[in-house]
Order: sequence, then structure tokens, then C-alpha cells
Amino acid sequence: MFAVYAARIDRDQPLAGLELGELPAPEARPGWSVVDVRAASLNHHDLWSLRGVGLPEDRLPMILGCDAAGIDADGNEVVLHSVIGQTGHGVGPKEPRSILTERYPGTFAEQVAVPTWNILPKPKELSFEEAACLPTAWLTAYRMLFTNAGVRPGDSVLVQGAGGGVATAAIVLGKAAGLRVFATSRDEAKRKRALELGAVEAVETGARLPQRVDAVIETVGAATWSHSIKSLRPGGTLVISGATSGDRPSHAELTRIFFLELKVVGSTMGSKDELEDLLSFCAATGVRPVIDEVLPMDRARDGFERMASGGQFGKIVLSNS
Repeated sequence: MFAVYAARIDRDQPLAGLELGELPAPEARPGWSVVDVRAASLNHHDLWSLRGVGLPEDRLPMILGCDAAGIDADGNEVVLHSVIGQTGHGVGPKEPRSILTERYPGTFAEQVAVPTWNILPKPKELSFEEAACLPTAWLTAYRMLFTNAGVRPGDSVLVQGAGGGVATAAIVLGKAAGLRVFATSRDEAKRKRALELGAVEAVETGARLPQRVDAVIETVGAATWSHSIKSLRPGGTLVISGATSGDRPSHAELTRIFFLELKVVGSTMGSKDELEDLLSFCAATGVRPVIDEVLPMDRARDGFERMASGGQFGKIVLSNS
């Protein structure tokens, strides 16, 4: 079958290890199901995999892609939860948690195999392309906001780095949930898009906000860390799920953290139940993922190059339709 995969690890030039071509199709096994992929979306996790983060060379070639929506063997339209081993379903009970593409082949192919437990019905209100955006970036944003930040309608939130998948999701979800959302970006066009999506104000990265916020959604890391801490009200919460600019900020802001009793919470992906809630939320409210572009699977390299350059706003989707 046709697949998009990591053939080599290159930490400095990750796209040098990206290949498109034929690989063996997955085989059904007890407790697992094979799904025909209709759409799959890119995540920065795929670039990190090409750099060898979470993907050692002895597991190559590895089909990339965490997210997908498609058709199961019974003809049902489905969405995949990409965390494997979290509950023991489909794998050994002692197997540690992993995400598709780390231990098991991913979704950038004509077919993918996952534990049957990881399959959820796709709401009829969502297209395959829309549904394929939700299981990683949008689920991460959902958990950051509503589980780990614990915000409520009327609270204020700063979203760093408008344009990325998680950040865009946080703006849209926050607006829909009645939050007062602020956003940052170095790019004027992305700040304008953030306002169009519902942010009450979008400022340049590092600029002073008109007020201190209840929570910060942080995925940028070192470049915005100090600004995130300084933007919180006393007792506020910073939730971090990524560090695309590096994980070693020049100023940890420890004094401010303890003096103002700030909370710093790490967040990774989300649970199957949270994905089910997110799907229902989108179906019921009309909220839809922001899609930058949809490309045929055989143009995956174009999508990777766009994501690596930081030029996208929202999700890049690969389609088999």
C-alpha cells in the first residue's frame, strides 16, 4: 500500500528522512482492527519523529501520522484515538503508553491497524477531514483548557503562538466556551486570523497584555516562557504541552512562580473519554477545526515543508479520497 514514512533519522534536516512509497499493508490480529484511512492530519510530532525523538532507528521504516478518520471493516465511519497502551487494551497490560508512530505504524497510509478499543464513531456532522484534525492537537487543547487549566466561562486565557494546531484549537474552543481569549504571534496576518476566530485581542509575541489572565496555554516553550509567567494573575495556571522553541528558557521566573503562588501543569494528549466529549462538543455547537489546507496523500512532502516553515494557520490534512 502507499504510505508516507520515516526511512532515516536526521536531527538537523528531518525532511531528508521522509519517504513516500509502497510498504506492506497491516494485518488484522486479535483485539485489533484495520481501518481504511480517508483523511489524516499533520502534527509537529511527525517532525520530531523524523528527528528521532521517540523513534529509534531500529524501528524504521515507520509510517508517520497520529490522527485519522476513516472506514472500519464493517463500513462504519470512525475516528481513531492514537494513544496506545494507556489502558492495556490491544496490547500487553504492562506496555507503557505510546502514540501511533512511536511503537506502531501511523496513519499516513491507505490503511492503519489499531486496537479496536481505540476506535470511536465519527459524528455525521463532521467531515473526514474535520474529524481527522481532532485526536492530537485539538484533543491536547481541550485537555489543557478544561481539565488542566480548569477554566470556566468568563475566565481569561492567553494562547501563545497563534497559528499552530494546538494554539488555534485553544482559541476556537475557548471562544465557544465563553472564555476571554488573548493570543500572541510574531506574524501580523496570524494575529488578524486569531481575532477572526474569536480572540478579544492579539498582540505581538512578548507584548504586554491589557490585563493579567487566569491561565496560559503554552506550546512554544523557551521563547515565550517568561512572558507567559508574567502574564498570569496571582494564583493563575500555566499549562504546557510543548516546547517548539526549546525547553531551556533563559529565565525560569522561579521567584515570581512561588511568590504569586502560580501553578505550572504539564499536559500530554488526552483520554479516549475526552476525545469522545470533544467530538460531541463539535457536533453539538458547530465548532469546526481550522484547516489550513487539504492535500492528497502523495503530496505529503509539501505539507511537511509548510509545517516545518511555520507558514500554516491551523491544520494540514492529507486525504486518500
